[in-house]
Amino acid sequence: MTRLFGTDGVRGLANKDLTVSLALQLGAAAADVLTKHRKSSERRPTAIVGRDPRVSGEMLAAALSAGMASRGVDVLRVGVIPTPGVAFLTDDYGADMGVMISASHNPMPDNGIKFFSAGGRKLPDAVEDEIEAAMASLPENGPTGTGVGRVIEESPDAQDRYLKHLAASSPVSVAGIKVVVDAANGAASVVAPKAYEAAGAEVIAIHNKPNAYNINDNCGSTHIGQLQKAVIEHGADLGLAHDGDADRCLAVDAEGNLIDGDQIMAILAVAMKEKSELRKNTLVATVMSNLGLRLAMEEQGITMLETKVGDRYVLEELNAGDYRLGGEQSGHIVLPVHCTTGDGTLTGLKLMARMAETGKSLAELAGVMKVLPQVLINVPVENKAGIMGSPEVQAAIEAAEAELGHSGRVLLRPSGTEELFRVMVEAAETEQARRVAGRLAAVVAAV
Repeated sequence: MTRLFGTDGVRGLANKDLTVSLALQLGAAAADVLTKHRKSSERRPTAIVGRDPRVSGEMLAAALSAGMASRGVDVLRVGVIPTPGVAFLTDDYGADMGVMISASHNPMPDNGIKFFSAGGRKLPDAVEDEIEAAMASLPENGPTGTGVGRVIEESPDAQDRYLKHLAASSPVSVAGIKVVVDAANGAASVVAPKAYEAAGAEVIAIHNKPNAYNINDNCGSTHIGQLQKAVIEHGADLGLAHDGDADRCLAVDAEGNLIDGDQIMAILAVAMKEKSELRKNTLVATVMSNLGLRLAMEEQGITMLETKVGDRYVLEELNAGDYRLGGEQSGHIVLPVHCTTGDGTLTGLKLMARMAETGKSLAELAGVMKVLPQVLINVPVENKAGIMGSPEVQAAIEAAEAELGHSGRVLLRPSGTEELFRVMVEAAETEQARRVAGRLAAVVAAV
């Protein structure tokens, strides 16, 4: 049986895979599971619900809210706000649970549902499994009368609370820095420009006019080209690109060169080590991070720990070791002192703060790390589960590893959110990485 929850919540084509009835059941089951161990009985259990601006979000928010209210949970709707905003507000309001409705970087027709427990923390696999099991045994009748939960349509101060939190988390003035921000026509469209302006930056915002249908449409962190052009056209010091729910941040230097999540982590790790803020001098990254990051960290005397792909696994390692910095190449950067999940806007503020503090350009700061050639091919497949067990795939992997030796590496893994199998190859030379990755992708596609 296929597990309902993927790498980052429940995701699928809205109104087909992710239906109103499914959202209703999810809301009810999550309400039961996430509030059953609450310590306080002085007030009713509460939930925070936010969303990105895609068209299906309103429909799914209504269904989820109804499901939670049917189980006696009061729901506070906070409207369009980044995922890390929902995580923060869940803690700030003292809520028992939080829900973000977003498919992140996926195209507009998709949507997703992410849950947070009290304190704004993502759920471990075991709790997600418990919610999924609870969906199959929901009682026909819920509380009645005064036991039914209320749904409060819009919080008047949610966005202001989040903006104040961002300002307090990165109080360094970035006056004199000109930045172009690509909000992906998503959840950061209002918040990110406001946060950067409040920090003192001169802000040029693009793709910040969501209309319910244009989220991630040839813009944002997965389509960096227009941001690169805009940075050069405006003579900006840097560009910052977010995804649909703004838990990611990628950057562009003044020459239009991409600065990815690995390079951002390298910059922040060095900065935090200098200030004795990098606990145990340790950075947590995933197996997808470039080999160049590990080599750069070794040179700086910083230990790098690797996890499975997914910021939730980075978070688990950060929490287990009480570390202070982690993230993914895709731009999920986690600073646990300030946030319980990746926060793209906070990442942008910290990056500009480092530029302001050192007087160095983004390109100079990124020079701490040499990016080794890395090729990633996404192969559409029908059966993700059977790929790695294929003798043909195993033989192809062994041949690739033998060719690369110690100067590169191979990583094959299923996507947690799409029907894709990801083939990644690193090598000393780009052409070799492309050749090896192409061979592996062809084998995967033929299985």
